[in-house]
Amino acid sequence: MEYKFTTANFEEEVLNSDLPVLVDFYADWCGPCKMMAPIVEKLAEEYDGKIKVGKCNTDDNMPLTQKYRVASIPTFIIFKGGEAVATYMGAMPADDLRDKLDAQL
Repeated sequence: MEYKFTTANFEEEVLNSDLPVLVDFYADWCGPCKMMAPIVEKLAEEYDGKIKVGKCNTDDNMPLTQKYRVASIPTFIIFKGGEAVATYMGAMPADDLRDKLDAQL
């Protein structure tokens, strides 16, 4: 299941999550983001119950975009225990993102 993270639910869904969380910071107009969307969706299914996977629209959630210094998109941030533990920028093959997730399990 893929989650939709917003400024309103970020603390509850991401920072207070018992599972590690992958947040895909994206925008609807971003080409590389669109390219990554099916990969992120597939990983959300693969890691269901192990890692919470979701998206955060940078245009609609500027406070989060600024707080986590998202300067280019897509940016992927992995959170554990309420802390950002890894940040990756740009489009990448599914296997690369999968390796990065496995490293956090």
